[in-house]
Amino acid sequence: MRGRADVLEPAILGLLAESPMHGYELRKRLNLVLGSFRALSYGSLYPCLKGLADRRWIVGVDAPGDRTVASKRARIVYQLTAEGKEHLQQVLSSSGPASWEDENFDVRFAFFAQTDAETRMRILEGRRTRLTERLETVRQSFARTRERMDEYTLELQRHGLEQVEREVRWLDDLIDNERGTRRARPEGDGRPAVAAQDAEGNAEARNEKERG
Repeated sequence: MRGRADVLEPAILGLLAESPMHGYELRKRLNLVLGSFRALSYGSLYPCLKGLADRRWIVGVDAPGDRTVASKRARIVYQLTAEGKEHLQQVLSSSGPASWEDENFDVRFAFFAQTDAETRMRILEGRRTRLTERLETVRQSFARTRERMDEYTLELQRHGLEQVEREVRWLDDLIDNERGTRRARPEGDGRPAVAAQDAEGNAEARNEKERG
């Protein structure tokens, strides 16, 4: 339970820092932040909201003019307190190993707009280091066991390897953007040599035609 709360609590605080929300709207936004594989139920949301309120990080207030017909009760809108804002800043400024693990990275990345540049860079570089280590482990395992795998297991292993490789490339681009640079493409512009030569030949032909 605590592991889920470690992900859910900062996500709630980060969303409420953007604007106050009632439970239904908050649940929809959380499902976007947490992703489809972490579908959030009200049974998880409201105990977490209660815990945050008990610690005085959020407060619930009645939404004026927003009463349901059946109960005649106003929907509760949740918003950050001053203590909640301070705690959120402490969370967003942290950049230890937990911040780049699978369970937490997506949530931390979702609130990068509220995170300072130095912390963003540490998290991105930490995530990249962790995935590079994982990539090497997967490659070694793949090389050792591929002869004993059936075609479906082999394809699953290859798919997992490609996913990690794609994320490493994505992180490279993000890190370059944070640094304000672009990674130099290998072999000139990244195209195969033959394709590059063909492109140059076509460009030269066009130039000759225009001069003629």
